[in-house]
Formats: sequence, C-alpha cells, structure tokens
Amino acid sequence: MQSLVSTEWLAAALDQPNLVVLDASAHLPGAERDAAAEFAQSHIPGAGFFDLGALVDETSPVPMACPGPQQLSDLLAELGVSQDDRIVFYCDSAVKTSARAWFLCRENGLHNVAILDGGLAKWKAEGRPVESDQSDVTRATPMSLHSQSRIRFKADMLANIERASEQVLDARDEGRFSGTTVDSVHGQPTGHIPGSLNLPFQQLFADDGTYRQPDELRDLFTETGIDLNRPVTTTCGSGVTASALLFAMHLIGKDDTALYDGSWLDWGSDPDTPKAAQPQQDDKGD
Repeated sequence: MQSLVSTEWLAAALDQPNLVVLDASAHLPGAERDAAAEFAQSHIPGAGFFDLGALVDETSPVPMACPGPQQLSDLLAELGVSQDDRIVFYCDSAVKTSARAWFLCRENGLHNVAILDGGLAKWKAEGRPVESDQSDVTRATPMSLHSQSRIRFKADMLANIERASEQVLDARDEGRFSGTTVDSVHGQPTGHIPGSLNLPFQQLFADDGTYRQPDELRDLFTETGIDLNRPVTTTCGSGVTASALLFAMHLIGKDDTALYDGSWLDWGSDPDTPKAAQPQQDDKGD
C-alpha cells in the first residue's frame, strides 16, 4: 500500500480484509466544530473514529504532547486494529490532522499506514457513499509499539541553535512566523526559533485539497531554502500542521526528519527561549 492513496483506490479496496479506515479529523477551537459529532453524522463506510484529542500525554510538561507508544497502542486496540492491518487515515480538517495521525503511527513503528488524498471533502465531492451507522468493533490485542526517536524537545532545539545539525522548518503562516501579526490561534507571542525557515503548510496542497505532485513539493522545499540532503525538524503552532510537512517530505523520499513536540506552544510560552521576529529573507541574508 502506498503512503498516499486516492479516493478511487479506497473505494475499490473498502471490502478488503485487514484494511482499516480511520477518521482522524480534529479542529482548532476557533473552528467551533465537533469532530466526533460530525463523524457520527457522516463518515466513510466502515470507518472508525481516531480521537486525536485523546492522544495527548497529560503527564508531560510539553503542551499538546505526543502520546507514548502504550497510549497509541491502547487506542488502536479499542478500534480493533491488529498488527497486520493496513490503516488509511482521512480527515475533514482545515489543519490536515490525518498527517498528525500518520506521524504518530510512524513514530511508534507502524509503517503500513496511509493518508487518503483529498480527505472526506474529495470523497463527498465525488458522490461516494457515506454512512452514519457505526459497526460494533471487537477490541484487538494491543500491539507492542516502540518510539523511533523522531521527536525533538525544547532542549534539543536549544542545542540545535548552536550546532545547526538539523534544519528547522516552520509550518505556520508568514505573519506569525515573522512576528508581524498577532497569534489568533494560540495566543502566544509571535516570531520564530532563530535560524528556522518558513513554509506555510497550505502551500503543500492543490485547490482540491490533494497533495501537490512530488516534483512540485521538492521545488517548494528547495525554494524555501531546505537542503534535502540534510536532516529537518519541523515545527508549527502545536505540532499538527508540522506533520503535514513531514508527510510531504516523506512523499519525496525524505525521512531523516523529526517533529518538535509542543512546537511554538512550548517555545513561545517560555520567556527564556530566544525568539527571532524578522522576515524570513533576513534569516537567509538576502
């Protein structure tokens, strides 16, 4: 199974054994949308609801912290997902939360995982079937998952400012990145981690919500200033849209990547972290 599957592919594969379809929709508070309620009203036939809101490590000091392997394993078991299953995530979210679900699985050693290109919006636009009924699911045996060490923390990011061993790519809009607008999303001071580059995640997508072609994605990253031969850590407001950058790099064969857990919520809320607030072109020396 490819990491990015089309609506045509999924429609033909829905009845295949060991294929699990999961709705990973989640929304920013300002969207005033209830992902679980929307799932109950309309979802792809046979899909389960992958509750990203429940996948936060509340024991961590990091805001919106990624879950540990056991927490992820427990949720997948509740959804009836077994070790040999193939998982297709989709969402109907402006912040492309299916990429967050994909990353959490990959970070914990699950590789037979894909994203539905265009998500639920494209599925519905093509007149494909949806349902409101939800089938009973038998809890599966929890999988033994293990971290793949693709998560970075504040201490890592501080050290990286000095050694610059990993490039840092920010998925937020240019205004929040540069510090020229207020942060209406998370209410944090604006600006960016010194030395980081900016590629707003919306640029990864075509008008119909599908990911751009690999050659277009490659050009986006290189035009932003990313050296595709060097490791990249992504960041954003909380760690969601940064995952879309990770997935897009995966599509062009780049997996020496990591996610800054907590992202700007973690960095911006700490008065002691250094913050840059100049436009990106100044960072490049242009």
